[in-house]
Amino acid sequence: MTTKPLQSRHPQEEPRVSAQPHPNQFALLRQRRFAPFFWTQFLGAANDNVFKFAFTMLVTYRIEVAWLPPELAGLVIGAVFILPFLLFSATSGQLADKYDKARLAQLVKSLEIAIMVAAMVGLHLQWPSLLLGCIFGLGLHSTLFGPVKYAYLPQHLDEREITGGNGMVEMGTFVAILLGNVVGGVLIALPDGWWLTGAEAVAWTALTLAVIGRAVAQRIPPTPSTSPNLVINWNPVTETWRNLRLAHGNLVVFRSLLGISWMWFFGAVFLGQFPSFAKDVLHGDEHVASLLLVVFSVGVGLGSLMCETFSRRHVEIGLVPLGAIGMSVFAADLWWAASQVPASDRLGLGAFLGVGANWRVLADLFALSFSAGLYSVPMYALIQLRSPASHRARIIAANNILNAIFMIVSAVGAGMLLKAGFSIPQVFGLLALANALVAAYVFLLVPEYLLRFVAWVLSHFIYRFRVQGDEHIPAQGPAILACNHVSFIDAVLLMAASPRPIRFLMDHRIFQVPVLGWLFRLAKAIPVAPRGEDPAAYEAALAAADQVLAEGDLLGIFPEGGITRDGQLQPFKGGIAKILERRAVPVVPMALTNLWGSFFSRVEGGTAMVKPLRRGLFNQVGLKIGPAMAAGEVTPQTVQTSVARLLDPTSSMGA
Repeated sequence: MTTKPLQSRHPQEEPRVSAQPHPNQFALLRQRRFAPFFWTQFLGAANDNVFKFAFTMLVTYRIEVAWLPPELAGLVIGAVFILPFLLFSATSGQLADKYDKARLAQLVKSLEIAIMVAAMVGLHLQWPSLLLGCIFGLGLHSTLFGPVKYAYLPQHLDEREITGGNGMVEMGTFVAILLGNVVGGVLIALPDGWWLTGAEAVAWTALTLAVIGRAVAQRIPPTPSTSPNLVINWNPVTETWRNLRLAHGNLVVFRSLLGISWMWFFGAVFLGQFPSFAKDVLHGDEHVASLLLVVFSVGVGLGSLMCETFSRRHVEIGLVPLGAIGMSVFAADLWWAASQVPASDRLGLGAFLGVGANWRVLADLFALSFSAGLYSVPMYALIQLRSPASHRARIIAANNILNAIFMIVSAVGAGMLLKAGFSIPQVFGLLALANALVAAYVFLLVPEYLLRFVAWVLSHFIYRFRVQGDEHIPAQGPAILACNHVSFIDAVLLMAASPRPIRFLMDHRIFQVPVLGWLFRLAKAIPVAPRGEDPAAYEAALAAADQVLAEGDLLGIFPEGGITRDGQLQPFKGGIAKILERRAVPVVPMALTNLWGSFFSRVEGGTAMVKPLRRGLFNQVGLKIGPAMAAGEVTPQTVQTSVARLLDPTSSMGA
């Protein structure tokens, strides 16, 4: 596995606006660097869905179109909307890398106004072919805005804000989709005696949203080009292939793209089956179908928002396996719960909610969509931060292409299963199984997700883990993290505290510990033996450590050379000086506190892990991190002194 530091900015990328401390992601809505962008994308997503849903209802209930029968209307309209993502994503990614993203957003919103003017004509004349052309235009509008949407955030938000910012965007998108569908459905159903017909109300609403969106977009702050000398390749086929190869250059990023696309595959099955699921399985009317959409959208939105809380305002990819587990578990339970729903006559919303078995269905739907929010937001943040700034928009364009392909395959696959005689609940059950298999495969290919999940669980459910001074961990570039060694899970706790992956230099004997040894091998920790015991292995370990730093990554070491047997700080050995002789990098002192005496530390005759829960669950442990030390001032003694100060309860260093 190749791991790179959380994205260092491209030299041409403008510095991010300095972030003032704020309590949560909602504070971003008061700042110009985020608020105009957020409302621009919110209004665009809402408008797309107002018009799409209204048009679908129009050709389903109001007008007859020989070439667009009602039973195929939703499928055809959805396919036409997705088509531009396949055709033009590669081009839109290049444009977003080459030009100012704020200016591009403004031009795209101007295009939206033109599309909505054409839609007014189509709705007035009830001209379905023109309206379908407008659907294609809105798909093009979304395609052009997509790379701008996700490449914009890393230029204005720092690492501590990117998860919250993405959570807000994902929440806003799903709320906008929900509101757009509701408004579009209500407006198109207005009775003919109203002062505006339903079609006219939709037309004026859509145009108004487009104009407001364009006005808000004018407030988006300048976001300079990250690749101004890029020569545009207008061939979508060759550029699509080039973008996919570009994304594949960083396997962690590419496999994260596949992970996000799988989430859209997963979600598209549910979204596409809600009407039939409500009618044929739950025996509900159209209001029940709308309720399913509401529950799903709220679940994804809340899951996205909670990512910042669960991750302590870092990019916490350990949430991805948690989300994947929830998606499978609750999709499987939805299959079982839906299979138990009793037969009945068609139920209205009130009658539906009066059936106890239906509440389990709604709870499962909410939980699996909440899990999907936890799953997707950290992946988006990882892609944004680890993609080179000069290519970021094109990599996001590759993501949009993959998303579109996966959604198309999802629709075709679900249709084939239903045609083969599978019921909708059975399709959900098969999807739960497939999700579990895909997740296991992805997490074994990219162990970093699994490792961070273990670290997240340990620091949230075994201990109450408090970190002080984590701003001293460099956001980019190589550094050595030097920490005292108290227990067998010290490295796991450091993983939980760091926003970046860490390669550890560890005593070779720890690899013999069951489970933990496998975990550290998965993390590609570097085994080191004492020089007197195995000189060749000692030199090989130093060479491997130097290679980690040469690649710009973080190296974690425990200079005591072994786990303390009495809870006291032991003398630091000279390995850290040997590493710095080869490559001068900053050294960040760290101190684990209150971990001595826990299950994983050596007590009672020098043994560890002999009495489970001897301190109970959720006991507080801590990590203090001090300011980085320049290589020139580092000796084993100076680092030990810095760590000792952090351990001193009267010291405020690192707080």
